[in-house]
Amino acid sequence: MSGTARIAMLGDGRRLHLQHGPIDIVAEAFGETAEVGAAYRQAGACFAAILGELVAELALLRRPLGPARPAPRGPVAQRMVGACWPHRARFVTPMAAVAGAVADEVLAAMTAGRQLSRAYANNGGDIAVHLGPGTALAAGVVNDPDRPGLDGRITLGADGPARGLATSGWRGRSLSLGIADAVTVLARTAAAADAAATLIANAVTLDHPAVERAPAASLREDSDLGTQSVTVAVGPLPAHAIAAALDAGLAEARAMQRAGLVETARLALQGETRALAPAEAGGAACAAVAA
Repeated sequence: MSGTARIAMLGDGRRLHLQHGPIDIVAEAFGETAEVGAAYRQAGACFAAILGELVAELALLRRPLGPARPAPRGPVAQRMVGACWPHRARFVTPMAAVAGAVADEVLAAMTAGRQLSRAYANNGGDIAVHLGPGTALAAGVVNDPDRPGLDGRITLGADGPARGLATSGWRGRSLSLGIADAVTVLARTAAAADAAATLIANAVTLDHPAVERAPAASLREDSDLGTQSVTVAVGPLPAHAIAAALDAGLAEARAMQRAGLVETARLALQGETRALAPAEAGGAACAAVAA
């Protein structure tokens, strides 16, 4: 485990920064000053124990899910298993939902018993959101993390069910089986969005000479993906290959939407995008995706 948890306000005096080992969260609450202060104290108290609890159960959380549902002890680990369990028919470990599950746990602590109009916990782009009646929260979308820029916007509204947002892709901090630059998903929780984004990004794939892969374990000895081939480089692809890969990912996203696992998704690869329309009629109130 890496050092002790660092809990401090950012320089703007509005946002809380929580950092411990690989976990790096920016959280913000909106409401009366006393309520916001109490919310931040609650978040900090919860956060201090999270990494230790995860490390204690890491061996279990790195195992692929099978017929028997794991029963971890820690609350974050339980969120991870719950988010990944619906996807157990394919290769997936609970680690697919770790960042989103941590964000959900911090947000739950922050909002417990508090009167807040809005709040969020952003764990490296996997974001858990609290929305009071009549409120909304917008987040920017970046297609290529290597060339950051505002490529779109996603809005979560209080009238809809989405309370979690996550992004995955081969260019991100996690290893990916696919070639998507970025797949951004909205779901009912950040953990659910994290797991779905990981698997949809895996589905944006094809065999092509421009795609370079290597066993996950050769890149990171402790990877939960073991010897599976992960993407390490993607050269320029022809238009038909880009379209085929994005269409495969979009089909996966649609299947998840039909199963009630995601609300909407946006997929990006080499300047091209696909968007999954929100599931609900009038879905702009719950999850609007703008290019």
